[in-house]
Parts: sequence; C-alpha cells; structure tokens
Amino acid sequence: MQFRSTKSNFPLVSYKDAVLNCLPDDGGLYVPDQTADIRKLLFSMNEQTTFNDMLSAVAPSILEGGINPVSASKIAASAYNFEPELISLDENFSLLKLYNGPTGIFKDFGIAFLSAILEEFMKGREQSMIVSAARADTAVSMAHAFNGRKGISLVLLYPSGQIRGLDPSSFVQNGGNIIPIQVKGTFDDCQRLVVETIKDREFSARYNVTSSNTINPGRLLPQVFYYLYAFIQIKNKFSKDLFFSVPCGNFGNLIAGLYAWKFGMPVNGFIAAMNINNAFGDYIRGNTFRPKPLVTTNSPSLDVSVPLNYERLASFYEEAPAVMRNIVYPASIDDDLTLQTIEQVYKKYGVYIDSNTAVAFAAAKAISAEYKLKGQAHTVVLATGHPAREANITMEAAGQGIEIPDSILALKKICDPIAIIPPQLDTVESAIASCF
Repeated sequence: MQFRSTKSNFPLVSYKDAVLNCLPDDGGLYVPDQTADIRKLLFSMNEQTTFNDMLSAVAPSILEGGINPVSASKIAASAYNFEPELISLDENFSLLKLYNGPTGIFKDFGIAFLSAILEEFMKGREQSMIVSAARADTAVSMAHAFNGRKGISLVLLYPSGQIRGLDPSSFVQNGGNIIPIQVKGTFDDCQRLVVETIKDREFSARYNVTSSNTINPGRLLPQVFYYLYAFIQIKNKFSKDLFFSVPCGNFGNLIAGLYAWKFGMPVNGFIAAMNINNAFGDYIRGNTFRPKPLVTTNSPSLDVSVPLNYERLASFYEEAPAVMRNIVYPASIDDDLTLQTIEQVYKKYGVYIDSNTAVAFAAAKAISAEYKLKGQAHTVVLATGHPAREANITMEAAGQGIEIPDSILALKKICDPIAIIPPQLDTVESAIASCF
C-alpha cells in the first residue's frame, strides 16, 4: 500500500515512510492511495476467530507489502494481550466494547499497534522519537504502550493542568523513555507544537521525530481492525442491514470505519454521533464546513470544534460525495439526553456505559427513528471508554454504584512533568534536547 497527501496525488510514499515521517511536506495528511479488497478473507472467518488471528491474516493484505504475515503475527502478539468484545443487547443493538485495554479507552488499540510496529521498523536503526499532544486519557495510553519499547522515546506535550496515571519510573530521568512536558496553554497549542516540531526538518531529522497522534496513519489504520472483528463476529447472527454508531470528536474512529468499508467490509451506514458541538453535522449534509465556538459538555472527549481529521474526511467526499452522504448519518446529542441514555441503557440492559458511548447510543436511536431503521437494521454502538473512568457521571445517571477496577484507580494518581514551558517551539525543542 502506498500513501498520498490529502493535498496532492504525488509523491507517493510507502506505509513505513508514512509512519516514520507522518506529515507530508505540503501540509496535508497521509491517506491510502489504493485500497485492497479483503471481502473474501472476511467471509472465510467466523465468531471463533480471535482478534490477533484476524489481524495477522488481514493486515498483510491491507498494507500490501508494508508488513509480511510473519511480522504481522509478531506485531499482533507484541501489541495485544486484550481484544474487543461484542455484546448483543437485542435484535436492534449490539455494543462493541473497546475499553478492555490497559487504560480503558479505545485508543489503546491504535496506540499499541503503532508502538509495536515502530519497534519492528526501528530494529537495527537509530533511535526514534515520538512527539505527541496528549490529554489525560491519551497520555497514559501512549505512555503505557511505548514504555520500554527499544529504540523509541516518547515526548508527551499536555496542556495546563494536572496529568494523571503515568509511572515516574518510566520517565527518562529515571532511566526510562517517557518525557512528559506541560505546556502553559491549551490542547490546541500542544497539537500545533507537535506539527511545528515535525516540520522543523533539521530538528526532526536529528531525533527521527514522528507522532502517535492520529495525524500518523500508523495510529489511525489499526482502528480498522476492530470494525472488521465486529463484522466477523456478527455476520452470521443477523440478516439485517448493518450500521455502526461512532462517537465523534476528532473523527479518527469514523475515518477508520470508512476505510474498513473501502477495504470490503459490507456495511450499510455509519452514524456520526456528536455532542452539542456538532462539528461536522452541516458538512456531512453537504454544506460548507464552518468552525463554531467550542461548548463544554459532559462528554468532554467529544468537545472538538475543528477536528484533526477534517482533511481525511474531506478527501472521502471529494472522491464520491453522493455515496458518502448516503452512508454517513450525522446526529447531535445534548447533555440531558446523554445522561438519560446512560440511565436507560442500564435499566434496560443492565450495562453501564460512559458519556461518549451514551452519545453514540442516543444517536443510533435517533437515526433509527428518523430513517425508520428500527426492525430493518442492526446497529453496533462503539463503546469507547470504560464507564468507571467517569464513575461520578455514570453513578449519578444510572442511579447505581459502579465497581472501579484497580487499573482504573491507578489512572487517578497525579504526576509531575519534567518541565513546564510556554507554548513556543524553541522551548519545546530545548526541553527535549536537555533530556539527552
């Protein structure tokens, strides 16, 4: 598989080059230039197929020369000692649990694969450095995945405020490979600094800099695998039309679902579930994208006004606008309905869900009613976060206490950064250089 920029059809680069040098020089984002058809492969598997076995089979076909079957098996074993879990709730809805990883969020899947494949790519080479913007949930997921990976150091840029759940023994000053840096600014500042650091080609070349944010296709593409896994788990259970309802903030998860569709996964539609920020609702309906002021909600991971993956979504619409508007259904859910849905799902199914999953579940029900899908379709709702991560919200909405696993409790421990800096490129580079 080769990749091109969203801004230009040439030059084309290999999967390995797109991972190691994750931003094109023209300022775009890398997207696949061709797509493999893995439909026959998917229909050869069934609900007894494990996640790692499926990944080992489909990854070489999807990446077409990016990795071979032997490497795919090694990477799968190195990345995952956990897998998604599909729970059928009734004839109309299933829940795809994506929070079985070490830090209880769906991002564990993409980040774990990226860390494993980067370690494979860096064998026999110089050190590589990952520079990433991180909020509390992504920081601990990245740190866990990259901790101890040979030939790789991880720089976490996070905004003003506390960061929790990191293990100080993994920090570079204690002999580890993690470098947490607090930026006196916003998350947007951190994302900007990541891009600026990569685009400083002299600095980037000195440290072999790339990123583990979804600007890197090596982080985004592995999210395709859990859609494929859900399909092979469900394909023999229901004869209805298949939909996925996806919580959308930066829209990486939706893009991954659309890639799965392009790779041959039979699906009738995707529900783009947004909170009241509704970043892409008008755009998906065919209107011009206009960023709106950010609104703080009780589903904060979805509080995004300018999604990072705008250009990737736009590239889909440029290729086939009519098709895209017929398979992507936008829905916006407010705070009250989010809390009501947490309560309703618990009372009806005995299942706790977090706020992001509640947005997706409420959106699935809304689209089902609006387009009269009920009875004709089965919707898989992506459960992207462990409900115990939001124990207060979950307990208040469901009216019942929730057991908090030790792994989730460990994420609450406050950590100190190795540096606190203003949101400027030179201070970022100085802080990084001081660690070596």
